[in-house]
Order: sequence, then structure tokens, then C-alpha cells
Amino acid sequence: MPSIMQALYNSVSGLFSFSNSLNTISNNISNMNTPGFRGSDSFFENVMGDHGTKIAGTGENLTEGQIQQTSTATDAAIVGDGFYILKDSSGNTYYTRSGQFEFNASGQLIDSVNKYFVQGFDPSGSLGNIDITNFKTLPAQATTTVNMAGNVMPTDPSDSVDAVTVYDAQGNAHVLKIVMANNTSVTPGSWLVTITDSSGKTVGSGEVRFSSTGTPQSGFNTVTMTSALGGSSQSIAFNFGAANGLSGVTSFSGVASDLSAAVKDGHGVVGMSSESFDINGTLQIVYTDGETKAGPQFALASFPDESSMQLIQGNLYAQPQSQTALVGRPNTGNFGKIEGRSLEMSNVDLTQELSDMIVIQRGYQASSRVMTVSSDMLQQLYDSTRGA
Repeated sequence: MPSIMQALYNSVSGLFSFSNSLNTISNNISNMNTPGFRGSDSFFENVMGDHGTKIAGTGENLTEGQIQQTSTATDAAIVGDGFYILKDSSGNTYYTRSGQFEFNASGQLIDSVNKYFVQGFDPSGSLGNIDITNFKTLPAQATTTVNMAGNVMPTDPSDSVDAVTVYDAQGNAHVLKIVMANNTSVTPGSWLVTITDSSGKTVGSGEVRFSSTGTPQSGFNTVTMTSALGGSSQSIAFNFGAANGLSGVTSFSGVASDLSAAVKDGHGVVGMSSESFDINGTLQIVYTDGETKAGPQFALASFPDESSMQLIQGNLYAQPQSQTALVGRPNTGNFGKIEGRSLEMSNVDLTQELSDMIVIQRGYQASSRVMTVSSDMLQQLYDSTRGA
């Protein structure tokens, strides 16, 4: 009879263990679409003395989930090792593999679910909240250089370029006109340059000379305009090309005059156009004038034993008390690179989970059958003793 009773208890322990294992599988399946989620496996253990089984614990699957592209510029996936670092408003630190991020109204990068602040390095190397407040606009920049190009035919009286827009230090636009007048009758290869503003006022002048080969001469290939623009004195160099070079303005016979000008620098106050993360986790910010600047960079953390990290909820982990986080930059050392406009999805393998579920179902069914048989045998034993 003790053996029959033990068989009954063993079957009950099996029912409990298979039920708990099924709970692990159900949690994995329910989170199969949770970005950054890592599935778990239940481990069975024999109870000493052949007293059945129990769940010895669960182990986390540390393999990387599938990378899926998205249309959101601030989404980012870690390809390799590392965790994003998040902080709540109270300063508590969390870690995650989920890269569902967005900028809040204050210009700080937060995770889309919990609204925690994403940690990173600013351009000076300081660790803190990723903040683009100082990157939302580019301050005005004064124009310093205008590059001239094209050809002026030696027999033409003049050539000009209209509507050359330059900027002063306050970001105000000024429209200039550049006129080259043929002065070769006085000095061989000489052209007089006059620069006027939108009102026709002369704001700069000079001389450009070409050699017998039709290329600019040294010392006569730049005209500098110094004038009051925006209330302060400003100098702009009009570069007509390197001496004896063909990249700037030339003076060839038989080639039509086609003088042109390209403003090299300067702009008014410009705003952001778009942003995205590169493989180093650095935010590349594109402005409306086409200029690109490097912004803050993700900070990643790693631990000697990731399996001991405490899962708080869907994809958030707490730091193990016995370990210290190693913080670094993506794509350096052991840290993985960043894939922008992408998310790391759950690493749950649905096929494997369904297979495990079938095994558990059969185990539960068998344990239930053992319990039924044990109960029937006990009933038979009790019935056989009634006559006695």
C-alpha cells in the first residue's frame, strides 16, 4: 500500500510540474510579438528518494531575436551583445533589448511603452539622457566664400551672374550681382569685377587676370568683398579658381561665356528635416538645407552573466545585485552594432513552443492516468477488506 500511495503522490507532483511548465510556455507564446522579449524554459528535477518531480527553475533563452525593419526613424535594434539603458523620472535604472523609441515634447528620447529616458553619450562624451534640444535648429552662419566657375570669352564685352544669395551673421539673406567687364584692351587678360547689391549699390570690386593659356593668374584669382551686411562688416571671398587651373573660371576663345557662382557656405536659421541612427548608434540629424550633423550616441550595457538578470516585465530587466554593468558605445569592443529603423523581435520560436506543449500535454495526461490507476487500486484494496 505505501507504494500505491507514493505512486499517487508522484502523479500529483507530475500534474503540478507539467502545469507550471505549461504556464512558462503560455507566457512565451503570449509575448511572441513583444519586441526584445526573451523566452524561458522550465527545468524539471527529480525529488530525492523517488518522491516525484518538481520544477527546479526556469532558464532564459539568450539568443538574439529576429531583426525586423520598421518605418519609424527612431526605432533601433542591437545586432550583437548589449542592452539599452533606461532611467525613470526617479532615477531608477532599467535595461532592455527593445528599441521602440520616440522623442517627447522636450526633445528627449524615451521608450514608447514606459516613457523612460534613454541614456547615451552627448558629443562631448558625457553620459545622460539623449536630448536633441540643442540640435533642433542650426544657428545662422555668415557666408565667407563664393566659388566662381564657367568661361568668359576674350572677345565678349562682359558677362554676369544674377541672384547670388549670401547670408550675414544674423541669417539675413542678401542678393548680389557679379559683373565681369572685359579690360583686355588696357591690360592683357584683365577683367574688372563689380559686385552690387539688390539696390544696385556697389559693395565690392576687383580685378581678375587670365594667362595666355586662358587660366587664372596667381595673385589675380580672388576678389574680396568687404561691406556692411546686417549691420556689421563682413568679408566674402569670390574665388575664381586656382592659378593655372581649370576648375574655376577660364577665358577660352571659341567657348561661349557662361559665368556661374556657387555659394560655399552661410545660411539662415534652419530646422531639422529628419534623423536616424547609424551603425555606431549615433543620431545623424539632417537639416532643411541638406547639412548633416552628428548628435548624441546610444550607451549600451553588458553583464558577465546575463542569465541572472531579473525580468521585471515584458522586456525590462533590473541589474543583478551581484554584478556591475559595463557601459560602452555600440560597435566597439564586445558591444553590437545598431541597425536603425529596425526592431529586435521576440526570440520565441512558435514551432518549438507548440512541440513542447504537445509533450507537456502528453506528460500531464499520463500523470493523470497514473493517478486514476492508483486511485482504482486503492479502491480495490479497500473493497477487498470490507468482508474481513
